[in-house]
Amino acid sequence: MSDSPNRSLPSAAPFWMSALMIPLVALAAIKGGMWWALLPLYAWYLTTVLDGILGTNDENPDPQTETARLFWHRAITIIWFPLQFAAIFGSIWYVRATGHLSGWEQLGLFFGIGVLSGSIGIVYAHELLHQKTALERWLGDLLLASVLYSHFRTEHLLVHHSWVSTPRDAVSARYNEGFYRFFIRVLADGPRSAWRAETRMLARARRSPWDRRNPFWRYAALQLGMLALALILGGWAGLGLFAFQAFIAVWQLELTNYVEHYGLSRKHLGDGRYEHILPRHSWNASHKASNWLLINLQRHSDHHYKPDRRFPLLQTYGTDQAPQLPRGYPTMTFIAMVPPMWRRRMNPRVRAWRKQFYPEITDWTDYNRGTLPMPRNAL
Repeated sequence: MSDSPNRSLPSAAPFWMSALMIPLVALAAIKGGMWWALLPLYAWYLTTVLDGILGTNDENPDPQTETARLFWHRAITIIWFPLQFAAIFGSIWYVRATGHLSGWEQLGLFFGIGVLSGSIGIVYAHELLHQKTALERWLGDLLLASVLYSHFRTEHLLVHHSWVSTPRDAVSARYNEGFYRFFIRVLADGPRSAWRAETRMLARARRSPWDRRNPFWRYAALQLGMLALALILGGWAGLGLFAFQAFIAVWQLELTNYVEHYGLSRKHLGDGRYEHILPRHSWNASHKASNWLLINLQRHSDHHYKPDRRFPLLQTYGTDQAPQLPRGYPTMTFIAMVPPMWRRRMNPRVRAWRKQFYPEITDWTDYNRGTLPMPRNAL
């Protein structure tokens, strides 16, 4: 962990930079043309430029800071669902009612909205779902329903955090696995894995998969409600635009998942036992601007080490404890979409990580193929 003596709480204001994307949606919906491009330009490219200018932030706040002092940090995540809801459904109603945008302009607009709901909405949902208050968890559920990915809650909390960097976790990208193969695998395996985890939890309590306590009933109701609203406001075209922005959002989520753990494996101790999760099992990035936009998601090593720690208090780590990404997520996810470029950039880092932390392992074949035994007692 960084040994910086500065333990002050970071200002909340920079974490509100996502709010500037809402007027960009309105501008694109009203003016059409290429105005939609401002959304990815802001979220991806401006953030990358700012990372290059501002560099990294290696300071660690006091992790014992009281929640009451985090009011303005938390506020942006709590108000985000109504903002995103208005952006998605207000745009569906407006563009279908006015008819002033061509089909291509509508697709461009909802690509931009998908950037917003993926780069911001799912990241905020992730933060909210890790909290204990009913309000925050419900807001997280609503955000996930707005991109038709409600099962992520179960998969993330019950599977990913317990079994990250083991064969049980679908979103732990394997060494040499290209993003597109990973993406197809996760789209197929993720919902099944989440259903299996919930039904096994119910079975342990001697309850049926169809028990009302199964959250998949809630997931289905919320998603059907979102689909119905899109259909009512915009007809079949509105429904298609809603589904398109959801796909763009999910694509960004899984690009991020791919980057976060690529090639990193927990040591198999034999008989389906794996070492405990450590900061070394997630890629860490301390780039300042992209951590503002993504509310410190790139301090991912600490998030897995202490999942209940709120985002302003997440710690960063040095190279002696966690592997470091060369750039922030906006740049790394772009590189991930070009698998040969990704392998050239990241495979040497994975090999160096293996030599640093696991010099005793000489055969990584089963780790690379994902053919090690499933963890004992995994849901």
